[in-house]
Amino acid sequence: MLGKGRKVSGRGETVTANYAFGPAEDDAIIKHRLLTRTTTTRGEPPLKKLQRKFTSFVLEVEKDEENYNDCAKLSKAFLQELSTFEIPLLKSKAVIDANLREKENFNELKDEINRQISLVQTDIEELKKQLEESKIERQHKEECEAIRKLISAQPPRSETQKSIREIEKEIAALEAENTAGSRLLELRKKQFALLLHV
Repeated sequence: MLGKGRKVSGRGETVTANYAFGPAEDDAIIKHRLLTRTTTTRGEPPLKKLQRKFTSFVLEVEKDEENYNDCAKLSKAFLQELSTFEIPLLKSKAVIDANLREKENFNELKDEINRQISLVQTDIEELKKQLEESKIERQHKEECEAIRKLISAQPPRSETQKSIREIEKEIAALEAENTAGSRLLELRKKQFALLLHV
């Protein structure tokens, strides 16, 4: 990568990031470096170095000469290079094992989070039901309050009963007066009929 986006001082604007390679090329380079155990683009890759030392050792062994010292030196150099090459592999294996454990922990954590999410969703559904019930209860209370206000606007029961008794007395008086009037009318009719007869 050549450079990443930086803030321009004083303006707060960002410069577009410029990359030497695209994502696909980046992945291929990383994969190649992991396979060849190279971390930089300079120098001889460790795998080629190991191969060169092994080839030198084999060529020396295949000679029909008394070259035990040279073979021992080349063997020692090869084994040393092999040991050097093995260390990053062991590191990589440790990293892989740690990543696998981390992945397992992540999956357990994910399962736990999903379980908690389902519990929370159940709680949300329950709370929605309670909210609907509360709305209905509140509506009933508001209706009851409106009825209570209507009732409180009416006069007290004692006054109403007193008014009813007074009206009943007036009705009774009017009925008595009506009965008396009817009798008087009947009497007048009889008197008038008698007068006409005479």
